[in-house]
Amino acid sequence: MSFAGKYQTETQEGYDEFCKLLGIPDDIIEKGRDYKLVTEVTQNGDEFAWTVHYPANHSVTNKFVLGKESDMETIGGKKFKATVTMEGGKLTTRFPNYHHTSEISGGKLIEISTATSAKGPVVLKRVSKKI
Repeated sequence: MSFAGKYQTETQEGYDEFCKLLGIPDDIIEKGRDYKLVTEVTQNGDEFAWTVHYPANHSVTNKFVLGKESDMETIGGKKFKATVTMEGGKLTTRFPNYHHTSEISGGKLIEISTATSAKGPVVLKRVSKKI
């Protein structure tokens, strides 16, 4: 499955609740709510470079090889180690506070991040179109 391409946020669901659960400040949540994130993915076999462009010209790039532990970074700059795997055409990985999956469906990048709160799972779903 090829993920290579450049994508822009089309819709997102659960943004506010997910960000609040992760402790993102309200002013940052407000700035990012309607921002159309741009995600650029390059892929060479099992090797990926995944760059997300955030507001205020901030970008985060994570490079990884499927099935191998890689150095990763969150939007907040927190460094961690994770292993990205491919399961049923979906990329999956565990960030420090949530589980993340990405897939291509109907030519769109579908990303689902799931965190757990005292009330149960909190889900952020982002759908991005190819640009």
